[in-house]
Amino acid sequence: MTYAENLWIFLLLLTGIILVPGMDMIYVLASSLSGGRRSGLAATGGMMLGGAIHTLFGTLGAGLLVALAPNLFGPLLVIGAGYMVWVGLQLVRSSITVATVDAGHLHRLWVTFRQAVTTCLLNPKAYLFVIAVYPQFLKSHYGPLWLQGVVMGLMTMLVQGLVYGGVALAGHGARRALVSHPSVTKAIGRGAGLLLIAAAVLTLVHEWA
Repeated sequence: MTYAENLWIFLLLLTGIILVPGMDMIYVLASSLSGGRRSGLAATGGMMLGGAIHTLFGTLGAGLLVALAPNLFGPLLVIGAGYMVWVGLQLVRSSITVATVDAGHLHRLWVTFRQAVTTCLLNPKAYLFVIAVYPQFLKSHYGPLWLQGVVMGLMTMLVQGLVYGGVALAGHGARRALVSHPSVTKAIGRGAGLLLIAAAVLTLVHEWA
């Protein structure tokens, strides 16, 4: 298999895993619905940074973590799922409406970005992906592993930007239509929170089993 073929297969797998609705996508959508386009794009940027860090993690030795310190993997899943449940509970309990949000507030955008990075880094699905997939595509005969990691990281950020950016813009469009319906917005936000909790619990139970 050539290096180009190797990258195409990785891209297909990567796109598939990012397109599947999960914790990251739900957070981006909720951010866009509650805070508008800038908030959604800030969440997208946070996910992209988190994806780059996951790539670094995978390049430096996801396989080594499983082989040398398997006891750490379980706690990582628990911490990640626990954080997702906490974020989901905040959405469920929130009474925020689109009409009361200042989408351009820099402090709020920074908080959204920071929380998105944390959400991505503690997403159990992302750890499972890098542990299961990265060792299969990082091959010494393709050249320096760090350079392969840079390429895979850029691919990850590009796909995340396209997919989550599209979700953010779609959420912003829906937000504009919901400005005059605050009760519907609250219900959507709380529904997103419940979906986030369900996704975290199901991922944890499935992988723990």
